[in-house]
Amino acid sequence: MDVLFLLVPLSVVLVLAILGGLWWAIERGQFEDIEVEGDRILNND
Repeated sequence: MDVLFLLVPLSVVLVLAILGGLWWAIERGQFEDIEVEGDRILNND
């Protein structure tokens, strides 16, 4: 039962870190146009 006092806050911190990273990536435009980067890599002109 004592382990829950450690695991629950750690899981909350982990979820907040994941959501913060996702928000950061969205704000920086990482998901704006994912098709173009794939085409750019494949078509080395």
